[in-house]
Amino acid sequence: MDSVAEYWNDRALLEWQVELGVTDAILDEPVDRYALAPAAPKSKPQPAAPAQTAPTAPPPRPEPQAVDAVAIARTAAASAPDLDSLATAIQAFEYCDLKRGARNCVFSDGQPQARVMIIGEAPGREEDRAGRPFVGRAGQLLDRMFDAIDLSRAHTDVARATYITNVMPWRPPSNRTPEQAEIAMMLPFLERHITLIDPEIIVLMGNTPCQALLGRTGITRMRGQWTDVLGKPCMPMVHPAYLLRNTLAKRETWADLLALNARLRQKEA
Repeated sequence: MDSVAEYWNDRALLEWQVELGVTDAILDEPVDRYALAPAAPKSKPQPAAPAQTAPTAPPPRPEPQAVDAVAIARTAAASAPDLDSLATAIQAFEYCDLKRGARNCVFSDGQPQARVMIIGEAPGREEDRAGRPFVGRAGQLLDRMFDAIDLSRAHTDVARATYITNVMPWRPPSNRTPEQAEIAMMLPFLERHITLIDPEIIVLMGNTPCQALLGRTGITRMRGQWTDVLGKPCMPMVHPAYLLRNTLAKRETWADLLALNARLRQKEA
């Protein structure tokens, strides 16, 4: 084919491709479409993520205020002008956890004008039920002990009467020994109790009242030895519950009772 004929043939083919919609020029060399890597699918445009802002830190919690239960007890006790208001202040005191497990607040028993004030440890099961100190087996023995020297919580003559209370007004779980912190927070009430009663002689029954008012324990060594509590003569004695377990100690307790009775008679002379 001569050059003129070839030109018109090529032009006719080009115009035919244009009519078919071809927009790209034909390359000089053929392209093997099967050898090309498949085109990646077009991803849909994703909406722009909102700008992330740093989370705002919560405001710091205020530090819990430490409660000075002893100071609160001291203020409440000092503001009690009489026994009724002292009992009310003790019942309103919310910082001793023993209160939550007890049935009753065991305040006292006996004659407030008595010459002898007996201080025990804490209520037991029977005392918690009755709301009175020393009413169980140990309490019955206590009554017989003081009856032997003509002293009684029920005595009509206040000169021969006794007044009974405890360091703790609430029963500890399973009759356990009161903890040091529990004793410390109830001590202001006990000291105010002694001041209001103003006895001639104080009897400390067992280790717990000795620890509270004398700052030491070891009742078997301390018993029978006169000391002072808040300016009052004081006689430490073993607790009646100890005597129920150790009957041989009753002999020494009888000697302590005789010494107490002699001290009272001496004051009467």
